[in-house]
Amino acid sequence: MEKNELIKQIDGNQVMDSRDVAKMISKTHAHLMRDIARYINDMEMDPKLDSSKFFVESSYVDNLNREKPCYLLTKQGCEFVANKLTGKKGTIFTATYVGLFNKYQEEHNRQLEKPSYMIEDDIKRAERWIEERKAYEKAKVKADYFDVQMLNPGLMTITEIAKDYGWSARTMNGYLHDKGVIFKKGKSWVLYQKYADQGYAQYEPFAYDDNKGVHNNLKWTQKGKKFIYDLLKEDNVHPVLERMDLLEG
Repeated sequence: MEKNELIKQIDGNQVMDSRDVAKMISKTHAHLMRDIARYINDMEMDPKLDSSKFFVESSYVDNLNREKPCYLLTKQGCEFVANKLTGKKGTIFTATYVGLFNKYQEEHNRQLEKPSYMIEDDIKRAERWIEERKAYEKAKVKADYFDVQMLNPGLMTITEIAKDYGWSARTMNGYLHDKGVIFKKGKSWVLYQKYADQGYAQYEPFAYDDNKGVHNNLKWTQKGKKFIYDLLKEDNVHPVLERMDLLEG
């Protein structure tokens, strides 16, 4: 068995079978199983500790087709076992398991750089395909946002733009004011001179009190909306459609 085959990816965690660990530290598997069961029992006495981050209950089928128990050890679990060893045996095991986990991570990273169709291993090819699909969905959401929103012709109110972010018009105007983009002049928001001639917005007259008074409404062009988008992006603020936590929820 190749050394890098000792590490497996289970539910997103890199683990090592307790049978392999037992061979590496020159213990019988039954002896190691007994020790791990004791470690888990000790950890369960402290509610702040989660034994599953170290040891995961599992099973295997032996040569007589019988299901037998085993444990899967994470890197933390291997470290825990190593700390219980003394002298040269502990040093050798530590160096070995660290090397194995690091090698697996390097190989995993290289696999992620390959397109799925180039990966021969069925499991790794499937894992890579899932990663590709996630990347595609993220890119598609961003593309949909630009296609539907950024390329939509016509002027937009700040209320419409703010809605994309789950904000109110007041919050968005406050943000742009804090950024030195707009300021309040009477009842109207006005662009600072620095941005006045950039084609970001236009003013539309709005009558009030039965046409007894008029003030100018600031409305944004698509160029202006893109400017706001870039400004918010610099502060790591994204439209609702682009928020990855919603995609993965």
